[in-house]
Amino acid sequence: MEPYLDESDDPGGTGAQAAGQSTAVDDVAYLTRASHRVTVLTALAERPRSRADLGEFTGVSPSTISRTLREFESRHWVRKNGHQYEATQTGAFVASVMEELLARLETERQFRDVWQWLPVEVRELGLETMSDAVVTVAAVDDPYRPVNRFVSMLRETDRFRFVGFDLALLEPCQIELCQRIVDGMQTEIIDPPSVARYIRSTYPEQSAKTLASGNLTVLLHDDLPNYGICLFDDRVGICGYNPDSGTVRVLIDTDVPAVREWAESVYESYRREAQPLALEATTN
Repeated sequence: MEPYLDESDDPGGTGAQAAGQSTAVDDVAYLTRASHRVTVLTALAERPRSRADLGEFTGVSPSTISRTLREFESRHWVRKNGHQYEATQTGAFVASVMEELLARLETERQFRDVWQWLPVEVRELGLETMSDAVVTVAAVDDPYRPVNRFVSMLRETDRFRFVGFDLALLEPCQIELCQRIVDGMQTEIIDPPSVARYIRSTYPEQSAKTLASGNLTVLLHDDLPNYGICLFDDRVGICGYNPDSGTVRVLIDTDVPAVREWAESVYESYRREAQPLALEATTN
């Protein structure tokens, strides 16, 4: 892809650098003004490459690569070694800093519109703990995206635990969830009594079948959080709901130990207070 701005028209280019007028902000602006520049510097920090290699790697024109390398040389970020270019120590430092900055900004972009849906305790862990999380947001044209992500994780776990107002998350996939339980997935769900009554009255045969399998435990709690916690073998899912419609707005899943520790702690606190579903109630 060609750069957003031709470097011959770049106000942060060689002229300003040669005159000693460039600032750190100018350098950041220069690197981010065209999409290929950080990629080129990072590639050269990994190993020496030729102009042709860089052009093939980035997909930009030879003339653009040449201008980029001249600008990098003027900043002492790269040097030519035979027919190849390599990053200097300072250039490698800049590449590392820019990679981290862009990764952090990408994390912020992912969470910008959904951070408010996360529990306060998770937000207090800091945004950096969510850098590797998968964020699945419901869209107007695909309202079941979080549910579909949830189903994909169900298929890969042998043990599943859930606490929260689960109707909007679990009901759309109740057939597959029930089948996974019957097939052997050990499952424990902490429900509000009203949800448990709704499920067993709306899906009496499936409720009886899953409970009869011996793989499902249902616990009841009157005061559950306004979010959901899903505990899988290797990941933790946190689902945020729209308080007006009760629909799932976002599902965020991660394998970060700090989030896992928080989720296990919250789950156990509700589990200690919960009461088992009376077996005779399932036959009403």
